[in-house]
Amino acid sequence: MKISTNKALLACLLVGIVNGANANENLGLINVESSTIDDKFMSNKTEVSSVSSISGQKVDDSHVENIQQMLQSIPGITTEVKTGDSLKIHIRGVENQMYMGEKPGVAVVIDGVPVFERTGAVNIDLDNIESIKVIKGGASYLFGDDALSGAVIITTKRGAKYAHNFATIERGSFGYQKILARTGYANDKLSFHIQGSERKADGYHEDSGYSAKYFNGKIQYYIDETSDISFGTEYSKRKKDSHGTVGGATEAKNNPKSIFNGVEESRDYTRMFDVELLKAFATYSKDFENNSNLLVNGYVYKDDTTFWSAPQTTDITGSSAPLFTDDDYTVNNFYKQTQAGIKSEYRTSYESFATLLGIDLRDNEYNNKTVNKVTYKSRPGPGGTVYTAGDTRSQDKMDENVYALYGEYKHQLNDKLSATFNLRYDTIKLDSHDILNDTDFSKDFDVYSYRVGSNYDINDNNSLFVNYSTGFRAPTVDQMLGGSCSTYSCTEANYDLKPEQSHNYEIGIRGYSGTFGYEASLFRIDRKDFIMKTSGNYGKSTGADSDMWDNVGGAKHEGLELAIKDKLHEKISYNLAYTYLKAKYTDYNNFTIDLDGNSNITTISHFDVTGNTIPRTSRHTINLAFDFQVTPKFLFTTEINKKSSYYADDLNAIKIDGYSTVNILGQYKTKINNYEATLFARVDNLFDEYYYNTARSSSDRNNDGKFDAEDLSLTVNQGRTYTAGLALKF
Repeated sequence: MKISTNKALLACLLVGIVNGANANENLGLINVESSTIDDKFMSNKTEVSSVSSISGQKVDDSHVENIQQMLQSIPGITTEVKTGDSLKIHIRGVENQMYMGEKPGVAVVIDGVPVFERTGAVNIDLDNIESIKVIKGGASYLFGDDALSGAVIITTKRGAKYAHNFATIERGSFGYQKILARTGYANDKLSFHIQGSERKADGYHEDSGYSAKYFNGKIQYYIDETSDISFGTEYSKRKKDSHGTVGGATEAKNNPKSIFNGVEESRDYTRMFDVELLKAFATYSKDFENNSNLLVNGYVYKDDTTFWSAPQTTDITGSSAPLFTDDDYTVNNFYKQTQAGIKSEYRTSYESFATLLGIDLRDNEYNNKTVNKVTYKSRPGPGGTVYTAGDTRSQDKMDENVYALYGEYKHQLNDKLSATFNLRYDTIKLDSHDILNDTDFSKDFDVYSYRVGSNYDINDNNSLFVNYSTGFRAPTVDQMLGGSCSTYSCTEANYDLKPEQSHNYEIGIRGYSGTFGYEASLFRIDRKDFIMKTSGNYGKSTGADSDMWDNVGGAKHEGLELAIKDKLHEKISYNLAYTYLKAKYTDYNNFTIDLDGNSNITTISHFDVTGNTIPRTSRHTINLAFDFQVTPKFLFTTEINKKSSYYADDLNAIKIDGYSTVNILGQYKTKINNYEATLFARVDNLFDEYYYNTARSSSDRNNDGKFDAEDLSLTVNQGRTYTAGLALKF
């Protein structure tokens, strides 16, 4: 597949603008749909980027355990489920090569609040979703840092339709339980609801149990006919152990629930996550007589996370002979962060053009501390450092301030053609204080992001869209100042790091006819200067090998996305999501790996993996769901998921087979007096297909001198699962 270059695409847009410049038809009122605060303007009829939406009602009716089961119905979206409803979201394969605590390359925004958690994952309350909107392609022109491949915008439940009482209970396989209660009230001036819920499960894998408790509420007050103010809060307390990693393909097949044989390779690098989150926000909206609107949003988001890391492999003498227990980890990690900010957007609408002007101010604080959990020696044999239990390993504080202006200009050139321009300017100021070593560090970044696009109405029902957009991600303080160390090596900091960049090209078509609706797009993302070690991600260095953070990587992601919705019969409808993705490194000439088969003496092998496929990116992904309205009260849904093979490693030496699964759901709704009752039963992976949720490898893990499937770190899918529940609304 070949997609035009930046210049060719811009030329195409300019030609369309010139051709329509002299049009003077009365075109009606033109609106800007973009917003980082609210989804009340949500529409994709004249959007110049690929946009997908899922309603909160659809989420509720699906009765899923995690949001991954919803997002798979959107082309281009893949997720890595951590445990329960904690997951990483990937768009168009960006950041599939990363698998630890790194940022995902996707902006996640909930009620206008940019959500980033220390673990790199995101926790989302499935029971409190009003809508999900996904913007694909670089989205830093709206959301700033880390929107390399797009954004996921979630609005939580609100409005008078929740002015009732509601309760539900669910049970399922592997100890899964959910309880929820909600009550609400509404009159002509205000509406509010409060809700509490708990999800928990024992988990399929060893040490994979989790629990998540939520309490949230929202009140919306209508000041007058043109203005309102909303207040919302959410508190969650989450606990989860490990991901249930299994070491090696043979062990995964023989004992898919996980193994532990006393060595580091059989244990997850991190365990025992305890996460406490608090979010509060207020949004003011005012409509003016001149077709203008003002939105102001203020928020605070707190994340208090603790966990274990680094499995113990040596004791205080440096001996590695004892078989350490599953609970022997060396480091306790304590992370506290507060993200606070204020946003404001002012939009105007006219007959031939519309504008949006926004301001985004953020004041974020990150406090990190690591403490030795046990007393041990850093490595076996002579030398090494003795670490004493209870001593502080590291402690630092970082202040991040963001000052950003952004805007959109949309011009209706004639009755068929519109052009959209976006521009955002970010100033990012980082100030860090190493408390343990009493050192300070400061660095500023100024970054421009933009989008230019056009939408052409082929006819009343079909339109063509094209756009070019950019995304960026700023380097971290650790990468610029502190570096990082593992058991085997240290990675030096690099003060001169530049922000990573993505350049996104897209052309697509969308439309509808009766009950039939579709969207298809061709895309390409060029990533430049992405940051990794000079010895490669997760690589090691020894002796004369230098190892530092640098802008050394490049990648290209290109493909096709297709979404179709249709009603075949008054009782039968379907939804199809298909993705063709080809993701390859364009610049990665120093990937390193330990292939010596000796855990004590590390010999590094260097490879140029430029041209290799990025790990964990399948070429083909399909989601197909059918809804059968058997009777007015009974709905039966069947869903088919298919994913083609992929590589688990950067060398492309270990290929993982693809898989196909079938899910079914039956839901019965009835009304008894003043009670609305819903009964449901769901079966996932109906035919008990054996496959891996995740497969990774970056070294000769079992030290046998070979790099093969026995070196994989695997999370095996739990197979067929059952869930059933009852909900009452009154």
